[in-house]
Amino acid sequence: MGFQKTFKALSDPTRREILELLKTGPMTAGEIVERFPTTGATVSHHLAVLRGAGLVLDEKKGKYITYELNMTVIQEIMSWAASFGGGDEG
Repeated sequence: MGFQKTFKALSDPTRREILELLKTGPMTAGEIVERFPTTGATVSHHLAVLRGAGLVLDEKKGKYITYELNMTVIQEIMSWAASFGGGDEG
């Protein structure tokens, strides 16, 4: 699994905030853009980075694009991180 793109995507606070928004469920690009004081192009770039890292999935519905969390990748990250803790230390 390639974590480099994933962690690069997660390094940006705006992208982390987008993921927080998507925890509540799928949102259109327009709904996401409304939550940020930046341009639509800037948010679109952030969404493209998240999509490239596999953190979000997108689906075109008519003239709208809906984004949602890719829980498969999120679970892989959580499983990997959990492998570092929880054991007895000598």
